[in-house]
Amino acid sequence: MKGETLGEHGRFTPETKESAVVATADIQIDTDTLRVTRWTIPAGEAIPMHVHEHDYVVVPLVSATMHLSFPNGDETVSQIELGRSYHRPAGAEHRVSNHGESTIEFVEMEIVRSQ
Repeated sequence: MKGETLGEHGRFTPETKESAVVATADIQIDTDTLRVTRWTIPAGEAIPMHVHEHDYVVVPLVSATMHLSFPNGDETVSQIELGRSYHRPAGAEHRVSNHGESTIEFVEMEIVRSQ
């Protein structure tokens, strides 16, 4: 699944790509209860606007600055720190951009719950 992009149920598909270059997703585990994805966002690239359907935990593999854009047009800057995990609830909707000069990498673990 290397290089797969995120769309339905957390995966991009070519049809959902925005005009910006898209980051890569390496889905490492995908079960009925857990999805683990390693994200790589090279400088100048982004993860397109998406909605998190599940609660998730992010483990940064680098210290970096991420730029987040929201559907209402708001933007914010988020500092991530190597090895400093954080959690967000389902429903988060945003685009994640790398405006820096170095690649941003992190592992995202989605907690999949039965409907």
